[in-house]
Amino acid sequence: MKKIIIVLCLVFLVAVVAYAQGPKGTRSVTGEIVEMTAEKIVIDRGKTQWLIERNAGTNITGNVKVGSRVKVDYKMVATDVKEVTAKKPATKKKK
Repeated sequence: MKKIIIVLCLVFLVAVVAYAQGPKGTRSVTGEIVEMTAEKIVIDRGKTQWLIERNAGTNITGNVKVGSRVKVDYKMVATDVKEVTAKKPATKKKK
């Protein structure tokens, strides 16, 4: 009986870990949109710019436009684009 419970727990643990990894092959990038057309999205990440292909199946969520800070989920083609709020710069207190 103990062996069956241990085996079931191990199977459950493996299933949870496999599920937590997310869809296979999906990656994401966050940055500011520099250019956006029907075919591509160019994301500025500070030191680098990423060009990601876009197609009719790409989901756009929010008011996404050039200058927007976004998170792009992609599989070599953008699958989902979401607007994210920009971080406000820290203000220094005057002494």
